[in-house]
Amino acid sequence: MSLFAPLDRLIVHSPDPARVGWLREWTYAHRGLHGPGVPENSLAGFALAVERGLGIECDIQRSRDGCAMLVHDWELERLTGVSGPLAAHSAEELAQIAFLDSEHKLARLDDLLPIVGGRVPILIEIKSRRGYDVKRSCRAVAKALEGYDGPHAVMSFDPRVCVWFVKHSPQTVCGLVMREDKVGMTQKAWQRHMALWVAKPEFLAYHVAALPNSMVSALQGRGMPVLTWTVDSPAARAHGLAHADALIAEGEGLA
Repeated sequence: MSLFAPLDRLIVHSPDPARVGWLREWTYAHRGLHGPGVPENSLAGFALAVERGLGIECDIQRSRDGCAMLVHDWELERLTGVSGPLAAHSAEELAQIAFLDSEHKLARLDDLLPIVGGRVPILIEIKSRRGYDVKRSCRAVAKALEGYDGPHAVMSFDPRVCVWFVKHSPQTVCGLVMREDKVGMTQKAWQRHMALWVAKPEFLAYHVAALPNSMVSALQGRGMPVLTWTVDSPAARAHGLAHADALIAEGEGLA
């Protein structure tokens, strides 16, 4: 029996095409359209992506007072030169911190939504790690999204994010981010199956170096959109286009 045979027991239904079809129609700017003078996850980078007609992929960390912040790292130093964890600061304090060598400052998900205004889709990756109360981050994101009707989806390496949104915000499309290398959370097949069984995602965001594989191909065959990241070169772009439905790309990976 194939290792990937019991997918019917892992994914109890195929995604609704009316809910997830738009995911395949875009290329997504990884952390915004960033480059020299335009930091990753900055409002300027997201505005440039909108102008170019690219979808947006952004990262969410949670401030001390429970706001969804547009930042990738747990620690502030790489991006801002400020030492210490992001979660030690309130949203108001973080809004006064500029990215390194830039006038652009850290921002909230609430600040991004009016800039996009539904013109392009947004993929919102909620960061999590072992022992982290990710439910608070889910609540922060859901609160920011109240009343926003542009195309958007949330995703995470943590399958509990999908579980939370299905229960508390079922109108939100939710996906599972996966990778298979030594820094991933799902290196072994049983871990990938467990994550799928818990999350029951509507789409996957899969690491480009881990494609193709039998599990992902089987899920694609059932109608699940497969996005791939981080596409950052012409070679990665060609590989992603051959094995996934849409690209999360940056730099030379963008056409």
